[in-house]
Amino acid sequence: MIMAVAIIAMSFTANAQKFPEVDGSPMDMAYYPERAAFRAFGKTEEERNVKPLIRVIYSRPQAKERAVFTELEKPGSIWRVGANESTEIMFFQDVTIDGKKVKAGRYTMYIALGEENWTVHFSTDTDGWGHYAFKPEESTVAKVTVPKQETESTVEYMSIMFEKADPGAHMIIGWDDTMVRVPIGL
Repeated sequence: MIMAVAIIAMSFTANAQKFPEVDGSPMDMAYYPERAAFRAFGKTEEERNVKPLIRVIYSRPQAKERAVFTELEKPGSIWRVGANESTEIMFFQDVTIDGKKVKAGRYTMYIALGEENWTVHFSTDTDGWGHYAFKPEESTVAKVTVPKQETESTVEYMSIMFEKADPGAHMIIGWDDTMVRVPIGL
């Protein structure tokens, strides 16, 4: 009996797992159309048949009272569009970015931060941590320069969302008091 209890106790110890703590910049997703991921719960035929066209997976850093785009992420630098692993964008169909056709597939996004405008790069440099290995001349499949705008209110957690545009969508990236609208033709 004592031997059986000892074996059971050892098996629990041998299989014990130490899971990582919750990340300070939690991962999130944004879809276009917005409710595409929830189509199984649609109440109408149209809601149930909506297909995702774009998906973004990103980590959401907090502003934490920092001057985000003047001290933390400075003009003249490359930003990974979030925190941790580079932000990933999936196009479920071919799209157009600044007049250039981009094939359906998985890409990462990096932004060259400017004083007045940001240049958003769509890159084949996937599965990387941050922007440290990003080589824009080798991996950029499309890029677009967009003007910075001021947000209506402070965005504490960096956020990405989509709005319908003609033709296609605007991907809106916002953090602190700054946002950009990135046009994507569908």
